[in-house]
Amino acid sequence: MSESHTSKRAGSRAASATAPASRRVRATQTTGPEAQQHLLRAADELFYRDGVRAVGVDAVVERAGVNKMSLYRQFSSKDELVMAYLERKDAQFFGYVEKSFAKHPGEPAKQLQQYFDDLAARASLEDYRGCPFVNVAVEFSDTEHAARQFVFRNKERLLARLTELATAAGADDPEMLANALALLIEGVYAASQTYRAGSGPVLAAPKAAALLIAAACGAKPAS
Repeated sequence: MSESHTSKRAGSRAASATAPASRRVRATQTTGPEAQQHLLRAADELFYRDGVRAVGVDAVVERAGVNKMSLYRQFSSKDELVMAYLERKDAQFFGYVEKSFAKHPGEPAKQLQQYFDDLAARASLEDYRGCPFVNVAVEFSDTEHAARQFVFRNKERLLARLTELATAAGADDPEMLANALALLIEGVYAASQTYRAGSGPVLAAPKAAALLIAAACGAKPAS
């Protein structure tokens, strides 16, 4: 073996030894549940920020630090990855909902109000991109598509939860109150994107919710 060949091999080994830790770690993050979590986190960030249609699997793979084969070992298609993304967002969303409600156990009217207080704050953040389910619904025109069906289920579940609390709060027409609050929630999502962060329409939502709740439950609106 020539001296130059030996030198090249030694140099290659040295370069590998001194490669940045991030590069060496990335090479190992290509299989099993760990790879799946990296892919889901990358999809979560990119799909929410840029849109499902605009982001290709190559971008997800690059952000996740895995190879494309790892992606297809975990998800048979981009559609399957999109559905996994929606499942993740659904869990996050209802985590926010129940965290708000938990601040006032046993006080359903205050629970409803608290959700709007927290939503207005979240929708005023600079990096807030609205509701991920609304965003997906806009991107998929076919109402029979699995992604659109998932959106319907998410919204129906929220409406059922609002109706449950409206009933417990003693609303004279719980379904009407729940529908009105659901409409107000969708308005916050839209206003967060069509007005600036922390805009008047977004910040007005808690007061509007208080008026709706008070009118339906025969109580004085919260100040």
